[in-house]
Amino acid sequence: MLEISRFGFYWLDTWILGNVIQLATQDFCIRYLNRTNDPCGRQFDQMTQAARSVPANIAEGSSRHSTSRETEMKLTDVARASLAELANDYLNWLLRQECMPWSVNSRDYQAVVGVQLDRPEYKDDVLHMSSIHILAQKHKFDQWINRSDSAVAANCLLVLCHRLIQMIGRQMDTLLKTFREEGGFTEGLTAERLAYRKEQSVEGGAPSCPVCGQPMIRRTAKKGIHSGREFWSCSRYPECTGTRSIT
Repeated sequence: MLEISRFGFYWLDTWILGNVIQLATQDFCIRYLNRTNDPCGRQFDQMTQAARSVPANIAEGSSRHSTSRETEMKLTDVARASLAELANDYLNWLLRQECMPWSVNSRDYQAVVGVQLDRPEYKDDVLHMSSIHILAQKHKFDQWINRSDSAVAANCLLVLCHRLIQMIGRQMDTLLKTFREEGGFTEGLTAERLAYRKEQSVEGGAPSCPVCGQPMIRRTAKKGIHSGREFWSCSRYPECTGTRSIT
């Protein structure tokens, strides 16, 4: 059984839709890119790699959630940047065909943005059930992405790219809010270390802070005329700056 806390990205709508876009982009490139319009295969590689980057970076970022919130946010932002690159490739394709992106008021645009993703229910068979779930979500858009007209497929995928960019933006806002409230891995380690040192000070008979009465811990001055000397510092520093000399 997969550990949910470590592989939580399987439940993320952003990761699921990212996989839908990757699969649809691979199909698009196989169907419409050829030796005539892509003689060196460079566009094929760029589009498929940009599409792959989206779920890959969301997965990697989510996997780092417990050890580095900063890395999680950076990787999630890389996924968003890859989507912007891919969206531009679909826009370029439409312009090359002298086709316009769908108007936000068009029937097709409204239909695509109106498609809702189902909530995943994997139970204890995550790899198997998540694959079924991703394909089921992809099939919701088949009437557009499997159309023989490449402009329809490109328009649908362009809409999905922008939709996922907005979803990742909201996910980034949530991550940033959590980081501000709880800090990251480094802050967590510092808090754990301080709590341990405070506990050890209490057991070792450390004095109380003359300002707030909390236990004090030994610190070493790093600068100034007392650099290198030990002193008692309040365990609530920097909230409290009470100190005592060590005799």
